Amino acid sequence: MNVIQTDIPGVVIVEPRVFGDERGYFMESFSQAQFQREVCPTVFVQDNESCSRYGVLRGLHYQLPPYSQSKLVRVVEGRVVDFAVDIRVGSPTFGKYVAVELTAENHRQLFVPRGFAHGFVTLSERAVFQYKCDNYYAPDHEGAVAWDDPTLAIDWRIPAADVILSEKDRHHPRLEEAELFDYGEALY
Repeated sequence: MNVIQTDIPGVVIVEPRVFGDERGYFMESFSQAQFQREVCPTVFVQDNESCSRYGVLRGLHYQLPPYSQSKLVRVVEGRVVDFAVDIRVGSPTFGKYVAVELTAENHRQLFVPRGFAHGFVTLSERAVFQYKCDNYYAPDHEGAVAWDDPTLAIDWRIPAADVILSEKDRHHPRLEEAELFDYGEALY
């Protein structure tokens, strides 16, 4: 796999080696040993999958300590733009984000470390999105930031009128009101 650094340390793009011929392709989508060596010393314990139609926006979600989660995400059908937002108060990149287009064709994956909010919006007619998480889902420790928080100024790459939200995602607090992480806190 090829690990590509982004503008925010810790948030990386993972490109697996894809071997293709007239039959199709083969790739190793994940190797625990290589991931721990080249990206982050964590162990994934839960895999999740969602299916969304065009305009569905999921986010910006995270889990608070002691159930903080890292995520390694990818698209197996369709196309999304995926976001990792630094919500570690005191971080030099606090409030900044990385945006990466993930598609079934480019096979890219995004690693979203603990201390970051995560969200994506579906750009294709349909998208199947997979998440590897390094901690179990803990509903009592959920956190979230409003997708349209003006301080973040995220370009979701679709018209706001096309955005489809869950009832829950319509009511998240702005960054300044949300329970966040402390940059000095050890998360791993």
